[in-house]
Amino acid sequence: MKANGKVTLKPGDTIGILGGGQLGRMLAMAAARLGLRCQVFAPDPDSAAFDVVQHATCAEYADVEALELFANDVDIITYEFENVPSAAAMILGARRPVLPDRKILETTQDRLAEKEFIGKLGIGTADYADVASAAGLRAAAARIGLPAVVKTRRFGYDGKGQAMLRGGDDIERVWTELGTNSAILEAFVPFEREISVIAARSADGQVECFDVTENEHRDHILKISRAPAAIPPELADEARSIAGRIAGALDYVGVLAVEMFVLADAGGRKVLVNEIAPRVHNSGHWTLDGASISQFEQHIRAIAGWPLGKPVRHGHVTMTNLIGDEIKDYERWLTVPGATVHLYGKGTSRSGRKMGHVTRVERAPGGRSDPA
Repeated sequence: MKANGKVTLKPGDTIGILGGGQLGRMLAMAAARLGLRCQVFAPDPDSAAFDVVQHATCAEYADVEALELFANDVDIITYEFENVPSAAAMILGARRPVLPDRKILETTQDRLAEKEFIGKLGIGTADYADVASAAGLRAAAARIGLPAVVKTRRFGYDGKGQAMLRGGDDIERVWTELGTNSAILEAFVPFEREISVIAARSADGQVECFDVTENEHRDHILKISRAPAAIPPELADEARSIAGRIAGALDYVGVLAVEMFVLADAGGRKVLVNEIAPRVHNSGHWTLDGASISQFEQHIRAIAGWPLGKPVRHGHVTMTNLIGDEIKDYERWLTVPGATVHLYGKGTSRSGRKMGHVTRVERAPGGRSDPA
């Protein structure tokens, strides 16, 4: 399983995936195409990823015996979400390689630690402050200015665990409703657009980035992604360079997403990093149908110790999330020429829940593909 000290899988080996959502489902499907098996560990018996694997473990992440049995059945372990409990990652890491390395979680699970890590690389972020009380929030707001965004330091996603703070707001009430003793206040960034870079890095340091993606959020949830982003080539190069630097500094193995803001000022446009997602990412779903290799296959190749692919984009790509009851309109999407429909097999639709997505590719004149 190892060559020159690095993990190297062969067809027929088994990858363990922590988390049973749609990202785990699509990782398992990508692995199967490459002749690799997957086993999924998740606490929810209705996990969407369970449907596409032969073997699954339904247990809590605190169940030590279940974790140990899971580790015995797989050759390597990865995850589909970054909030893997550190104790579970430690137990698994003592028995099997865990990629990306569990130590990376210590940085990316904590918004303050993540911001400090990015700053040490000389990469720009929004101004921020550590906050541990209502009084601290008031002092931070006075220094940074309003409007600003207050976020829990841990376990926030899709707008959860955060609130906009504006002049005249009741700071005591905002702090109480946030329900934490550990938060970060970030200056509101008057961005021109939101972008992300999906980057893959192998154990030997090879980095491959997909085209910069432009993202449109609604109610704090990603709704539409477009590739390539409508930004100048030099800015796209800078964004990809930043993602590569972050991956290298983390000694990362696998796929990660770096979310950024594009700002326009007197000197032109610049980018600021918003956050890092140490996993495959919603804004990279367009790669399933819009590129020669998907983010999911790229992640599997990286953790398996196989060569990374060189992404080639097939044209201008639009990915639309189907959220909540929008899934009920799937039949209409099936009739749209050029649309590819992905349904996640989740049972109950509810507000804010990602139920599927649709990809549309507009090919270049003459049917050419564009380099990613």
